[in-house]
Amino acid sequence: MVKARTTAVLLAGGTGQRVGLSIPKQLLKIAGKPVIEHTLAIFEQVDVVDDVIVLMAPGYVPDVEKIIAKAGLTKVVKVIEGGATRNETTERAIAALSEGLAEGEDRNVLFHDAVRPLLSERVIKDCVDALGRYQAVDVAIPSADTIIVTRTHGEDGEFITDVPDRSRLRRGQTPQAFKLSTIRRAYEIAAGDPNFQATDDCSVVLKYLPDVPIHVVAGDEYNMKVTQPVDVFIADKLFQLASTAAPAQTHEAAYREQLAGRTLVVFGGSYGIGADIARLAESYGAKVYALGRSTTGTHVENPEHVDDALSTAYAETGRIDYVINTAGVLRIGKLAETDHTTIQEALNVNYLAPVQIARASHKYLAETKGQLLLYTSSSYTRGRAEYSLYSSTKAAMVNLTQALADEWAADGIRVNCVNPERTATPMRTKAFGTEPAGSLLSSEAVARTSLDVLLSALTGHVIDVRQQDPTHGACEASGFEQALAALLDRHGDA
Repeated sequence: MVKARTTAVLLAGGTGQRVGLSIPKQLLKIAGKPVIEHTLAIFEQVDVVDDVIVLMAPGYVPDVEKIIAKAGLTKVVKVIEGGATRNETTERAIAALSEGLAEGEDRNVLFHDAVRPLLSERVIKDCVDALGRYQAVDVAIPSADTIIVTRTHGEDGEFITDVPDRSRLRRGQTPQAFKLSTIRRAYEIAAGDPNFQATDDCSVVLKYLPDVPIHVVAGDEYNMKVTQPVDVFIADKLFQLASTAAPAQTHEAAYREQLAGRTLVVFGGSYGIGADIARLAESYGAKVYALGRSTTGTHVENPEHVDDALSTAYAETGRIDYVINTAGVLRIGKLAETDHTTIQEALNVNYLAPVQIARASHKYLAETKGQLLLYTSSSYTRGRAEYSLYSSTKAAMVNLTQALADEWAADGIRVNCVNPERTATPMRTKAFGTEPAGSLLSSEAVARTSLDVLLSALTGHVIDVRQQDPTHGACEASGFEQALAALLDRHGDA
C-alpha cells in the first residue's frame, strides 16, 4: 500500500490588530525569529510531513518568501495569498492542493495556525497516524476552566443561562487534519449554503458531512495561539525557558569528519567543562586553544587578553571556527553583605567578559560562518536569595544569545547557549564542597553535548543538559512541563 503524501498548510492570514501591531502577528519576532519561522521549522524537522504551503496575509507574501529563503526551509513549496476570511483561506488552500492530482488520488492535509509556534512533533505524528484510520482529526485539550453560557439582556448586561459539564468540554487547537477529498467535499457542500460561515474546518465537516466521525487527538498546553498582547510575552518566555535538542552525531567518525582541521578557542579551558571540550575536540583532529587564568594566564575580563588570544589563534591557523566561553565565577552570599570587589568580579567575569569575547570574535566567525557558544545555569529562570549576582548574569547570557543570534544571522554566525544542570566542576566544589556521588552531571557529558551543539545548525537556542538523559548528555525538547519546572526553585545550581 502506497503511503499517502502529507502536506502541512500554514494558515497565516491574520493581521495582528488584536496584539496592536502594524504588521501581521505571524511576522512578529519572538525569541529572535519571526513567529512563522518558528512554526515552519517544526514541520521542516518532522519526517512525517512531506511538504508545506503557506497562506499569507495579502501584501506580505514576499516577506514570508524572504524568511523561508534565509532560513533554508526546503519543504515549503508554495506561498500564496490568503482570503478575507478563514473559510476563504482554506478554500484557496484546497484549490492549490487539488492542482495536478490524478483522478482518485488523495493526500493528508494538516491545517495549522501559523501563530501556534510551540507545536510538538508528537501532536503532528499523532494526527498523521490518526489519518490512517479516520478522514477527519481534531486536536484538543481538556478545559481547566468552568465554561458558562450567557445571554445579554439589554442594558442590564450578561446573565448565565447554562453551565455545561466541564468533563466533556475541550479546548480546540490545531492542526486540524483531513483527507483532502473529505475537506474538499465538505466545502463543496457548504458553498451551497447562503448562510455558511465557520471559524474552523472541523466544524465544516461536522455540519456538512455529519456521517464522517471526527477523531480527537490529545493536544498540549504549550501549543498556545499568539492572539492577545499578553500571548506575545508568554510565548517569548516559553521559548526562552524551553530547551532544544542538540542532535548527536551518529558515529564517532562523524565528529572527526567535521572537526578535523577546524580551530576552536576555548575561554575557561583550564579545567572542568572547558578542559573537557578542548580534550574531546583535539581527539577528533581540531586545533584547540584552551585558555585559562591558571594555565595560560588569560583573564577573560581583560579585553586585551581576549584580543591577543583570538589574534594568535587566527595567525597560527588562518581561521577560527568556534569560540566557546565556559569561564565564570560563583559567589554566594547576601548582596547587602557583599563587598564591591566581589560584585565587580562577578560582573566582569560573568557578564562583561562574554560581551567582550563576542565582540572580538565577530570578525573571525563571520569569515568561517562559525559559532559562538555561551553557558548559562538553571538559576537564570528565577533569581533566588544569595544568588542575585550569579542568577542575574546567567539570565543575561540567555538574552545575549538570542539577541546576537538575530543580530548576526545575516553574517552566517550561529550563537547558542548551553544550560547544564548541577555539574561536577571545581567551581561547584569550591562553592558547595563535596556532594553525594552520582548526584551531579559529569563535565564530560556537558562537553559532549557542547560539541553536538557546535556541529548543529541551531542558533539562538538554550540547550539543556540533564543527568537523567540516557544518551551522552544530548537533551530532549523540554516542553511545557519542563518550562514550568524551570520557573520553580531548583536547589544548588552550578
